[in-house]
Amino acid sequence: MLSSWRLRLLSQLETLGTVRAVAETMHLSPSTVSQQLAVLETETRARLIERSGRRVRLTPAGLLLARRGREILDQMADAEAELRALNDEPIGTVRLGVFQSAMFPLAVPAVTRLAGTHPHLHVELIESEPHESGAALRAGEVDVVVTTTDYPGQAWGADLEIIPLGTDPVVLVLPPGHWLARRPTVHLATCAEEIWASDRPRSYMTELTERLCREAGFAPRIACRFSNVLMQLRHVESGRSIALLPALAVEPEHAVVTRELSVPVHRNITVVVRRGGTKRAAVNAVVAALRDHPEISALSTPDGDGGSAG
Repeated sequence: MLSSWRLRLLSQLETLGTVRAVAETMHLSPSTVSQQLAVLETETRARLIERSGRRVRLTPAGLLLARRGREILDQMADAEAELRALNDEPIGTVRLGVFQSAMFPLAVPAVTRLAGTHPHLHVELIESEPHESGAALRAGEVDVVVTTTDYPGQAWGADLEIIPLGTDPVVLVLPPGHWLARRPTVHLATCAEEIWASDRPRSYMTELTERLCREAGFAPRIACRFSNVLMQLRHVESGRSIALLPALAVEPEHAVVTRELSVPVHRNITVVVRRGGTKRAAVNAVVAALRDHPEISALSTPDGDGGSAG
């Protein structure tokens, strides 16, 4: 009998690449991961891993089992969910990956509503930015993600189910009293001499900001790089920078001014699950709660107008 737990370790190894990364993700020691993978080789009577010094890689048999193992694990979860859902009551844990700016306007209210309607359902919120969420979903680290399908570095294949939520405009964020705040809309070319606050390198918003500025004829001069949106907003509040941010990220309590771009840009906000994931009553309940949200001013309907950020 194959162990589902050891299959998950092997699938994680294919996704993450190193035993140490698997150990950190699964909260185990590297030696425990290595021992369990060795047991899996014994169980399958196949060589699954090739070792080269301190590094390992999967053999063709290992790759086959890792990919089939992921399918088996999903099917087991589906079967367990179907059994539990015979009484139509969503129970168990759903791991929900959400990018920062949607966490409090969208995800936290949805989880709060679910706590009242489905007391046996536990939703674990996990910050997962657009450049991370697809891989996390495929690796089984999360069950549902709120993300944007506009991120060019992400592949959205037939193994994933995409459910539109709406569109979120990208706005220029300015300090109070900034000279550009006198304009109803701003062309980015007028910002060529400004100092910018930005996200981490290679993140969705950093790449979008750099691309839009490049198309406007300049490279932004970056004063700071914060992965935390609140820190970016505080830096803009101080008068030391401006920024491009999704409207969802800018709460009314921040002492900043937002202006639309003269060429509107938005990002498409979606819920994504693994194909067939909504057959689980618990996953379906989470997706339904995200879709059935109260009006959010920054989030238009899925067929809203505006230029795409993709």
